[in-house]
Amino acid sequence: MEVAKEAGALLSYDPNLREPLWPSPEEARKQIMSIWDKAEIIKLLLVTLGEDGCRYYTKKFHGAVQTFNVNAVDTTGAGDSFIGAFLSKIVDDQSVLEDEKKLRKVLRFANACGAITTTKKGAIPALPSDSEALSFIKDNQRRKENTFRVGYVSCLHSSLDSSL
Repeated sequence: MEVAKEAGALLSYDPNLREPLWPSPEEARKQIMSIWDKAEIIKLLLVTLGEDGCRYYTKKFHGAVQTFNVNAVDTTGAGDSFIGAFLSKIVDDQSVLEDEKKLRKVLRFANACGAITTTKKGAIPALPSDSEALSFIKDNQRRKENTFRVGYVSCLHSSLDSSL
């Protein structure tokens, strides 16, 4: 992490939260948030929620972006597909982190990639191309973005909402 920081690289940290593996939600939050002590600048915190989309937090804005309804066959690799798609767009245009409208569009794209990945067996063969994801977004009806069902990470969300 230090070498990357010295090189001026954009850093990404994915704690891959699995609540049953932690003694308590509070302990999970404590450990996950400990990375913040090492960060000089945190531009964005993302919480992926599978079929419930994702939540995002910045110093200027926060919210939720719903995902797409699909007939899931295999969820292996869906989170990796989401994060890979998201990071590829951030590398192309870091201003996304400062503009909520752009960020929501990128998160919509990442949600599409994650959703598409669940419709096929296996992680690698299921990863969509940019054109597949864009076509999928165009062809599929969006879920209502202003509704949000809080899942198993509600303790983490409550803490984040109150501290950001």
